[in-house]
Amino acid sequence: MATKKRWLLQPETPPTPGQLAMMLLSLLSVIVVLVLTFGRVDGETKRLLFMIDFSICLIFMSNFFFELFKASDKVDYLKSHWIDFIASIPAIEALRMARLFQILRVIRLIRMTRSLIVPMVKQRRQATVASLLVALVIILTLSSVLVLIVESGVEGANIDTAESAIWWALVTISTVGYGDYYPVTTAGHIIGGVVIVCGVSFFGVISGYMASVFVSPDEAEKLDSHAEEIRSELNTSLRRMEDNQQKLLAEIDELKQAIQDKKTE
Repeated sequence: MATKKRWLLQPETPPTPGQLAMMLLSLLSVIVVLVLTFGRVDGETKRLLFMIDFSICLIFMSNFFFELFKASDKVDYLKSHWIDFIASIPAIEALRMARLFQILRVIRLIRMTRSLIVPMVKQRRQATVASLLVALVIILTLSSVLVLIVESGVEGANIDTAESAIWWALVTISTVGYGDYYPVTTAGHIIGGVVIVCGVSFFGVISGYMASVFVSPDEAEKLDSHAEEIRSELNTSLRRMEDNQQKLLAEIDELKQAIQDKKTE
């Protein structure tokens, strides 16, 4: 029987929201690498894509060391996730394609579990954070690349470098609107409008999430409180059973004594 690959997750392990988020970011990163390798883009767009890929690599690296820190058996984690570390190294295109293995691993998990609803429902907070992270990276990537493409070479345009495109995307998605960089083309205005709507929705979700974190009790506190209520009810029931048992024994003793008294008469 063939030995199972160590870089594939165990079949019985369901995918977590964090793993699904890393899969989506891996897919986005692979697309960026393919565009960098085979696409015909100008120098500034290539610099922008490289900066985006470098940022995604930092996210991968941070996630790898965070999961390594949480792992109970760090040696086993390194053996089964070493390829994730290799794929997180920036500036080496051949190693970046190793992210395909992370995508295949999570797809295999999805096929094994046949459902994404269970992990999302059980880990709502992690799912929210993972969704926000993926949405932020995708919006920043698409908006900065598209606005740089449509604005480059246009007369009067001021978004003509990778740095200005990223800064415009950050300012627009946060709805701050400094006005130092702005699109001048119709296509740029459309992209800006979409980014503004996405930004309002994005930060609305963040506000709701932060409110739920501070207002609603923590899940662990809920479980502790529920367990304490169960223990209290069990103790009360046990005390009642003991009292009833004592009363029953007393009545049995009285009945025996009454029977013996009748016999002696």
